[in-house]
Amino acid sequence: MDDGIPEPHGDWGPFGRPIFTDPAARALSRVGVLDVGSNSIRMVVFDGAARSPAYFYNEKVMAGLGAGLDRTGTLNAEGRDRALSAIKRFSTLAEGMGIAPLTAVATAAVRVASDGDEFRALVEKETGQTIHVIDGEEEARLSAQGVLLGWPDAAGLVCDIGGSSMELARIEGGRVWERATSPLGPLRLSTMGGGKKARNKEIKTVMAELAERIERHDRLYLVGGSWRAIARLDMVRKDYPLSVLHDYRMTPKSIRETLDWIDGQDLEVLRQQARLSSARISLVPMAGEVLRRLMSTFGIREVVTSGYGIREGLLYEQMPHRIRSRDPLIEAARYSEAMSARLPGFGHVLHDFIKPLFPRPRADRRWIEAACLLHDINWRAHPDYRAEVCFDSATRGNLGGVDHQGRVFLGLALAHRYRNARPGSQFAPLLEMLDERLVQEAEVLGKAMRFGAMFSFANPEGMGFFRYRSKKMTLELCLPPASASLFGEVAVARFASLARALGVETSVTLTKARPSIQPE
Repeated sequence: MDDGIPEPHGDWGPFGRPIFTDPAARALSRVGVLDVGSNSIRMVVFDGAARSPAYFYNEKVMAGLGAGLDRTGTLNAEGRDRALSAIKRFSTLAEGMGIAPLTAVATAAVRVASDGDEFRALVEKETGQTIHVIDGEEEARLSAQGVLLGWPDAAGLVCDIGGSSMELARIEGGRVWERATSPLGPLRLSTMGGGKKARNKEIKTVMAELAERIERHDRLYLVGGSWRAIARLDMVRKDYPLSVLHDYRMTPKSIRETLDWIDGQDLEVLRQQARLSSARISLVPMAGEVLRRLMSTFGIREVVTSGYGIREGLLYEQMPHRIRSRDPLIEAARYSEAMSARLPGFGHVLHDFIKPLFPRPRADRRWIEAACLLHDINWRAHPDYRAEVCFDSATRGNLGGVDHQGRVFLGLALAHRYRNARPGSQFAPLLEMLDERLVQEAEVLGKAMRFGAMFSFANPEGMGFFRYRSKKMTLELCLPPASASLFGEVAVARFASLARALGVETSVTLTKARPSIQPE
């Protein structure tokens, strides 16, 4: 099957042009996407690292284009007016940002409605904005590619739920395999006749048909606003300490408990607690019925919430292999360093300096490298609050390719970069996500970065190097003679703090030689 990599001669899809014009480039030229869905109209403007784009601008309107579509065969009249108004606003914003026209795609409602072409023509006449309609299987493929943008090694089923349809695809080995579309959108189900009994029969029948087309997998990636609403409510029920939805993981048991809990609650109260719109939470019960059947039909054991979908999939579609093969976490951290650090590029030198302290880390080595790249990006924050700002930016920042535990590890390490003590008690629930060894490693990493940063204005050779012998519990700092004066009073204190965190005896040696392979 097609793996979504465009041919070199120029089939650039809805963009109509290559977005990644230079495979060697690390940054993405700002680009805007308009997603005309059955329930919502969203404008997203991407910027930042080429492999891990950030959201420069993100706004949505719950227009409800597909409300009643199954009954009338046409777009909802009020939804049309709201959608057109939103698209006019978004087109004006795009002109102000210098990125007009937006790349616009429409999904199930415009695809199915008898007046879909008429609506597209009206939009183009009044805004100059062309809308590309994608079919159901293409929608499934693009959503799956969006998941691959966030998790390059992802393997499992990707389920994208919109207002009028639900798409399913299987991903593995960096590719999209089988994919299928279905009419199981909660907006459509909410207007079905025959009540709950007829609805359940429809869901069961369609899900069985999907199971014949898509190979089973026990991991499920959820894409779409209704799925994210359920994940948000799961967080509320469990009082989960981190509010980031991307990479939020659930079990089928937890989801069923949350759906049962929702059934007994006032939806308006839940809406306020979870910060959801009225239009969104009204569809949660229908989406919940679909999710229950989906999990049981495919034997799901783990459910992962994705913040990425069609819009990100459109970008991934165009990425040359050279960009796709990069690590999204490291690329995002590298970009942040380039934009915000006092000495861009020093993070690589710092990482090389501290690596001997982690011969066999419990932490993901990527987290350690990312921390070094991010170690100085918050230097403009007030000194009294830098540790807290670092912790907050890591745990809640726009980072792909890292799970929630990794975010907390990064936050703790970066907090120790600026302060010896652990972050305040308000962060204690987050720290419970790490075991004691990870907490200790984060502290060592932070204190190593705090010490190494004192040599940042020397050339790389002036950094010296560590000889860490964990079995003998010794740490030797080897400095070139020219850098001896940098090892002043404050540096001595920070080196001692690092030694206490490691539980080692220290020594300092002046030497010009740096071994190519440093001993354990």
